[in-house]
Amino acid sequence: MVEMSVAGIALDASSRTPIVLLRDPSGRRQIPIWIDQAQAHNIMAGLQGTSPPRPLSHDLMAALLVAGGLELDRVIVHAIEDSTFHAVLKLRAEGDDGEQNPDDDIEIIEVDARPSDAIALAVRTGSGIWMLEEVVAEASIAVDAEADAEDQNAFSRFVDDLSPAALVRHLRGRSDPNSKSQDPEPPESDNSGDE
Repeated sequence: MVEMSVAGIALDASSRTPIVLLRDPSGRRQIPIWIDQAQAHNIMAGLQGTSPPRPLSHDLMAALLVAGGLELDRVIVHAIEDSTFHAVLKLRAEGDDGEQNPDDDIEIIEVDARPSDAIALAVRTGSGIWMLEEVVAEASIAVDAEADAEDQNAFSRFVDDLSPAALVRHLRGRSDPNSKSQDPEPPESDNSGDE
């Protein structure tokens, strides 16, 4: 199994559907899981540690676990079938004195869950998010962390060096066909030898 971390929430460019991105410890693989808007909000609230005026559903779930003497040990995303991920919550009971029982004396309870719910609950409770290696191998996309960092640094330098006057000049140059600031036209090629 691979312990994953929540890399963030993104939007699918075509459908505008939120995606939660899980990243492996090396930072080289990410797993996108499509979720709905409400789940994205719940996960983000958990990541940011914000306390809403009234508890969200996952705050309520975390409180119910405590009230029932249960602790979320970890979340396991264990399967992907027909592009649908499957997860379980691994819960353990606390002792009568509030202390966690030794591992050999407790029973682990498994509860089926949607990955989005499991992730939202895990970020609130500080529990681990694990994924079977087979699922990671099947669903992961490669990430080039160095290239991403270079792009982010280049964009930051661009924004830092940008003045309002330079932006206006750049925009005017793009709209003026006679402007010398436009990209040059590619040279015409001589196709006479292609026939």
